[in-house]
Amino acid sequence: MSYTAIMLRRNMKHGLRDPGAMMLSVVMPVVLLLLFVGVFGGALQVGVAHGAYVDYLVAGILVMTVGYGSSTMSLMLTRDMASGVVNRFRTMAVPRASVLTGHVLGSVIRTVVSVLLVIAVALLLGFRPTTDPVRWLALLGMVVLLTLALTWVGVAVGLAARTPEAGMPFVFLLQTLPLLSSAFVPTDSMSGAVRWFAAHEPFTPITDTLRGLVLDTPVDGALAAVLWCVGLALVGYLASRALFGRDPRT
Repeated sequence: MSYTAIMLRRNMKHGLRDPGAMMLSVVMPVVLLLLFVGVFGGALQVGVAHGAYVDYLVAGILVMTVGYGSSTMSLMLTRDMASGVVNRFRTMAVPRASVLTGHVLGSVIRTVVSVLLVIAVALLLGFRPTTDPVRWLALLGMVVLLTLALTWVGVAVGLAARTPEAGMPFVFLLQTLPLLSSAFVPTDSMSGAVRWFAAHEPFTPITDTLRGLVLDTPVDGALAAVLWCVGLALVGYLASRALFGRDPRT
């Protein structure tokens, strides 16, 4: 546990000293919230059946917040790989799990802080959740589960990428897939192949579950959301263990 705490402290210090990472993981979700509510909210309100658009939007912004946090962590890990720091840890008496767990826990902490900031700004913009404390706890649990899932996938990408530039497709993917889901408009308002894709990709049931929890509406896709998160976390974790244990010269 002490090694994990040391790695977590190192990760958090490096994050605070990287303005670009802080901007991407903390500030960008708030900017997106302000942009979609203030600029596009009037037009997109037409596609929302009930309530203010900000009430519909918050769940999607929370998903984007988790995505930005995970992609930031992945880029930070890639830089550690490129600088040779991770290879030095491999030669030291440091449990390998601690190196990876420090990055994951750091990502979870930053993401939770970002989520709280997004909710606070949303409340100032007129967001009015209609839920109870139990569902708020369930919302937090779902956010943490999603963060663990995407972060472990991000760890695998960070270990596999040779340079930060090579990891950029992962960042692009996490920014694009939520846009092609129910995060910003209902999937029923989409057409053709886009509607089919949005209905079957993982971020739609995850977003709908978060929205249902925060607005006290049915959460029919909760099981699918949990299964997607658990599956992604398992794949990312196993791939990360395999990549971290490989010969660094290969």
